[in-house]
Amino acid sequence: MLAMVAFASAVCDAQKREFRGAWIQCVNGQYLGKSMAEIRQMLSSQLDVLQKDGINAIMFQVRAEGDALYKSSYEPWSRYLTGKQGIAPSDGWDPLEWMIEQCHSRNMECHAWINPYRAKTKGTIALARNHQVVLHPERTFRYGDLIIFDPAKEINRQYICAVIEDILVNYDVDGLHMDDYFYPYPEAGIEIPDGNEFLTHRRGFDNINDWRRDNVNMLIRDIHKLIRTVKPWVKFGVSPFGIYRNNPAGVNSERGSATNGLQNYDQLYADVVYWVRKGWVDYNIPQIYWNIGNKAADYKILAEWWNDYCGERPVFIGQDVERTVQGADPDNPSTHQMAAKYRIQRSLPNIKGSCQWYAAAVVSDIGSYGTLLQNHYHKTPALQPLMPWIDKKAPKKVRGLSVIIEPSTGDIFLSWKSPRGKKELNAAKSYAIYRFVKGEKIDIDSPEAARHLVAITRDTRYQLVGNQSGCTFVVTALDRLQNESKVRKIQL
Repeated sequence: MLAMVAFASAVCDAQKREFRGAWIQCVNGQYLGKSMAEIRQMLSSQLDVLQKDGINAIMFQVRAEGDALYKSSYEPWSRYLTGKQGIAPSDGWDPLEWMIEQCHSRNMECHAWINPYRAKTKGTIALARNHQVVLHPERTFRYGDLIIFDPAKEINRQYICAVIEDILVNYDVDGLHMDDYFYPYPEAGIEIPDGNEFLTHRRGFDNINDWRRDNVNMLIRDIHKLIRTVKPWVKFGVSPFGIYRNNPAGVNSERGSATNGLQNYDQLYADVVYWVRKGWVDYNIPQIYWNIGNKAADYKILAEWWNDYCGERPVFIGQDVERTVQGADPDNPSTHQMAAKYRIQRSLPNIKGSCQWYAAAVVSDIGSYGTLLQNHYHKTPALQPLMPWIDKKAPKKVRGLSVIIEPSTGDIFLSWKSPRGKKELNAAKSYAIYRFVKGEKIDIDSPEAARHLVAITRDTRYQLVGNQSGCTFVVTALDRLQNESKVRKIQL
């Protein structure tokens, strides 16, 4: 294992707003063979570490193959949770409801992560009687060892949207998230069996590849419209494969990146750039899992491409933790690539954060990755990036900011009341606390503001520790989109 990277001041700068996510997946089998209590304990321990490491958003996989890790109105319980599809948790546990509560108590967002088209994975032998493949096999097709909901069928778009609406209505999720599986990853010698569907319902298209892309486009459009109608504050994001298209000219351009690998546009039929430019997604997390210097897909080349050509919505980089700590920094071969990658990430104006693949790798602290997040890159807390196209109106100021002493313990707290806000989008959901020492200018909008941000909390009080005499504390209210109110301050 390569050594811990040295701290580099160029990437130490505190970030006031930055997405700091981590994926918690089910398909790796981490739940299998455990009781529900053991799974909860495992996930709770992971979340505790992730909180210390400064993670502020969890992408929680709840639908892997037309199944559910929540109480679904449409789909069977997942075998990845209980070992057999269709079998509910023995103690009545609802993992998504629990995860939302756990994330919110730790001041993290919870994004429900679904796979839209995959109906059966290779390892699934038995399907539940109420699974869509059993009920409506004519809506799916086989591709190798997979069964796929046919993206060309309107009934499948309607069904996927119904599944999503079920989540939106019943769960207080902060986001709806999809990963890189759209049309299946190509396998040598296997054709997608949709030729007859194309000939029958070609909708004016002469090229089957353009038709496939349009099939996916319509789903993304419909999901965007659904979310804005049902719960407009919920963020809709995708995490595509790291290469949009390869540019044959060998240089980055709007045509594609200077890479040579699988392509979203041409092989997965996912036109991510089009979705961004249409405003159908709120964030984009390209999986740039390769290292700096990779000959086929260089991290630096790809980060710059996504920044330059897909920046109309925030870009968060999908970081591969294990590859990062196993790869030597080309400029400093005795250390791994974490510092170099963060230097690139934070130098690009449209890159607004990152998401770690995967949560357990951060928790295990391989290559001191989690330690570096905690003590360096995420040393200060961060608000979420703004999304003014969803909502840009800030809540009102907090009320009644004061200092109180707990009679039983003598502990000292800042205390305040929530601002008044009748509409959901205007209501305060959390609060930011800033600390300024005597003589410092109080300005929460300056580039220096991030280093004064000491906490983000959903409580209406904050414990003061140590001697804070002479300090001024500032409290602001944050709504669901973390639009920030004007300040309320108190000097000690």
